[in-house]
Amino acid sequence: MANFRFVALEQTIDRQVKKVDYPSNKISDYFGSMVFNQATMKEYLTSEAFNVVMQAIERGTRIDRGIIDQIASAMKAWATNKGATHYTHWFHPLTGSTAEKHDAFISPMSNGEAIEEFQGGALIQQEPDASSFPSGGIRSTFEARGYTAWDPTSPAFIIDHTLCIPTIFVSYTGESLDYKTPLLRSIKALDELATDVCKYFNSDVSKVYPTLGWEQEYFLVDNALFNARADLVLTGKTVFGHSSAKDQQLSDHYFGTINRRALAFMQELEIESHKLGIPLKTRHNEVAPSQFECAPVFEEVNIAVDHNQLLMHLMDTVAKRHDFQVLLHEKPYSGVNGSGKHNNWSLATDTGLNLLSPGKNTEDNFRFITILANILMAVQKHEELVRASIASAGNDLRLGANEAPPAIISVFVGEQITATLESLGKMSSKEAFSSSNGNSGSLGFPKIPEILLDNTDRNRTSPFAFTGNKFEFRAVGSSANTAKPMFILNSIVAQQMKLFKTEVDGLIKSGQKKDDALFDVVKRYIIESKDIRFEGNSYSDEWVAEAAKRGLSNNRSTPSALAAFVSDSTVSLFGDLDVMSRKELEARYEIKMEKYIKKIQIEARVMGDVAINHILPTAIKYQNRLVENTKGLKDVLDSKTYIKLSRNQINTIKQISEHISAVKELVDDMVAARKIANKIGDITEQGYAYREKVLVFFEPIRKHVDDLELLVDNELWPLPKYRELLFLK
Repeated sequence: MANFRFVALEQTIDRQVKKVDYPSNKISDYFGSMVFNQATMKEYLTSEAFNVVMQAIERGTRIDRGIIDQIASAMKAWATNKGATHYTHWFHPLTGSTAEKHDAFISPMSNGEAIEEFQGGALIQQEPDASSFPSGGIRSTFEARGYTAWDPTSPAFIIDHTLCIPTIFVSYTGESLDYKTPLLRSIKALDELATDVCKYFNSDVSKVYPTLGWEQEYFLVDNALFNARADLVLTGKTVFGHSSAKDQQLSDHYFGTINRRALAFMQELEIESHKLGIPLKTRHNEVAPSQFECAPVFEEVNIAVDHNQLLMHLMDTVAKRHDFQVLLHEKPYSGVNGSGKHNNWSLATDTGLNLLSPGKNTEDNFRFITILANILMAVQKHEELVRASIASAGNDLRLGANEAPPAIISVFVGEQITATLESLGKMSSKEAFSSSNGNSGSLGFPKIPEILLDNTDRNRTSPFAFTGNKFEFRAVGSSANTAKPMFILNSIVAQQMKLFKTEVDGLIKSGQKKDDALFDVVKRYIIESKDIRFEGNSYSDEWVAEAAKRGLSNNRSTPSALAAFVSDSTVSLFGDLDVMSRKELEARYEIKMEKYIKKIQIEARVMGDVAINHILPTAIKYQNRLVENTKGLKDVLDSKTYIKLSRNQINTIKQISEHISAVKELVDDMVAARKIANKIGDITEQGYAYREKVLVFFEPIRKHVDDLELLVDNELWPLPKYRELLFLK
């Protein structure tokens, strides 16, 4: 029987570049063509209905039930004109992916015919079965009811002849069972509290909203090679595999010419994305072979999150049409770069300001410094929660290795802004307001405009870096739902804005001038948040030691990181902002810990299965071949020559025997440890048991298997090797 690996290689070599047909020569001709966007609403809705929807989107006002029926009718008319036959409430359950239940527009009539129908009630709410979604104990097993409710701030879209309506997902008792609900709550809190702070500087500001520009990294692997590896199919990563002689060490893949098959995939992905209004702008090769990246322009954070979830779905479906599989695991290959999803986050206002852009005058720059100081304080206070927001089994493997930021959360702002902050931290209020133009009514700070003319360079080692007019949260994992880190970032900044206003108003009430009060609180924040700022190499061992001196956490594993989700400060934070209750936080903690346990459990089972049922039989088969060969040599050679020539074969036989024995023993011990861990009732203790008693076997088992890969005949080895997986044909 042919080796499955070589059959897969033959199929890969025969691949043809799929022709990509563009709908038009101009992207603008079809961009958003499958989205119920503002232009489409204006065409299909009455002026009254359109204005009501826009008010709901921009101001959060309620939509009257009569108007909702109009919207549903218009949405159905548009969707059916586009070929849609079904509709679904599209939501983000706590699995981390998306979910949908399709219903046909068809409504049977008594005469045996049917009509297309879509009422307002079906638009605004549905009752999907929630019994099989993770709830973290929010509901009992027998309580299956859950509700989805329309989110009008994110436009509906059509995919695969189905009208998809973005919704939230909540339990029968009202607790959120998704990622969108706390995200929307955090956006609302940040809007209200940041707007209050902005009014110190500009009374015209009436809305502040977070923006997000994500950068999605991913690997492509040929479909045949993917299917030839049980570990990739079942876990999304390779549990075994010796490093290739050549991988990323020459840096020749980074920004290089894109492989033709990969480019065809990217082109079709962009076409499908642009139809759905996802503003993909950038595509390029990443550092590791077969690793790539795409990125859109900035959008309001809720829409950006929906678009990223939708993109990950599109990547999977489009890749299959090009005989690829997309790997979104944070560390699919050992020894080369992992994949992240850099979250570029900023704050914008309804007056057109980017609050993280240094201004052209001293007052604008003081506003910028004020916002910056609040963000620094927020991250300083909640750095453990920020780390928890990106915790996962896959990201644990990526953080701190091969150009990924460490598990220690720090903030990089650059030399120029650091110098400005240090200078302000040493100034008195009188010195700060000494204006160079003699106008005592303006905020002075004559050095700020000069210092901030040149924006900072990037620090690719920092997990949270200021990059000119935004913060780049580089520690987010490639498979993550971006809502997780975003609702936490929004919330900690919102709370800090609330505290800032309380402190400033308190000083003003005590008789201090507004400008002096603002400066005094900002100055204190600059000083108190100094420990979170780090401008050096975050990959270095020196930084680990320095961070410990500063009192920063280094939660290198998901079980230790997740504790921040249920700390008193976190419960107080989210409760104060009405973003999440203690019950919802505890549910998320349990779900995340359970997911971590199951991920490690699955990997352990796959590792044991592949090692025992695939690797060891192959190694024994080759070992027997060597034994027979050695016996044959003894029959045809004299004793002296035999001893001389058989030495290498005998040595290889011994090495193979040692590795076989070690793998068998380690797998048996790992299985025993897993059985013990499975009996632990407490979810926290079980998580630590999997981390400390089961996961510890992975590397030693892998080391022996990878050594066997170098010893066993290439034609016998059952798994596609790294040199085959990493380089696209």
